[in-house]
Amino acid sequence: MTDKTIWEPLRRELDRWQATGRVARFWLRDDDAVEPTPALETLLALTGESKIPLTLAVIPGRTGEALAARLAAEAGVTVAVHGWSHTNHARPEGKKQELGGDRPAAVVLGELGEGLLLLQRLYPTRFLPVLVPPWNRIDAALIPALPRLGFAALSVYGRARQDGPVPLVNTHVDIIDWHGTRGGRAEAELVAELVAELGHRYGGSDEPIGVLTHHLVHDAAAWDFLSALFAATGRHPAVHWSAASALLKR
Repeated sequence: MTDKTIWEPLRRELDRWQATGRVARFWLRDDDAVEPTPALETLLALTGESKIPLTLAVIPGRTGEALAARLAAEAGVTVAVHGWSHTNHARPEGKKQELGGDRPAAVVLGELGEGLLLLQRLYPTRFLPVLVPPWNRIDAALIPALPRLGFAALSVYGRARQDGPVPLVNTHVDIIDWHGTRGGRAEAELVAELVAELGHRYGGSDEPIGVLTHHLVHDAAAWDFLSALFAATGRHPAVHWSAASALLKR
């Protein structure tokens, strides 16, 4: 069960935005989609009931027609390119990374181009030319080549820099405790992060706040947090949940 008092700081911050006529933009990115699963069904039901647009980062080299068929009727879902096969090619002492580092750039870019074309074919009406690097890491030397492959934006983790060869549509609040339980993080901690991100935007930044999820590893805490987040923000006048396609147009 969610302790409603935990959410008071977020409500107060949103009320502050409302009082000055401002609206914060949120968006939702979920990583590692491959095929229909019970966890995906839960995510689709939750976002559908709350009318929250969802961007699924799909792994091209591990997916196929089954997921495309399942998502065909999901009007609120868009699909982005999650690397190629979500394979770690880093050296043992390095941080996990698929895109770059110890492999030739031509090989990595070839895989990304193939992945883009594959998902574009599978999702002709839901596809977004956005690259979501596995583990949110990509060799900086590869980024200038992304537009010629057909990518319109890059989505990693953290506040975006304004200069760069491609636009950034980033995420900022990851609900999973990767270094501990590998389930949902504590609600109070996540609420504090959301309030901090809102405070940064209130001070002048217009960057959308990206919430990052991974449906395949969600436990009860993760699902409870999402439910409470959508309840707290879904109808608040100071919040607009944006589709990633709308963010690209900006």
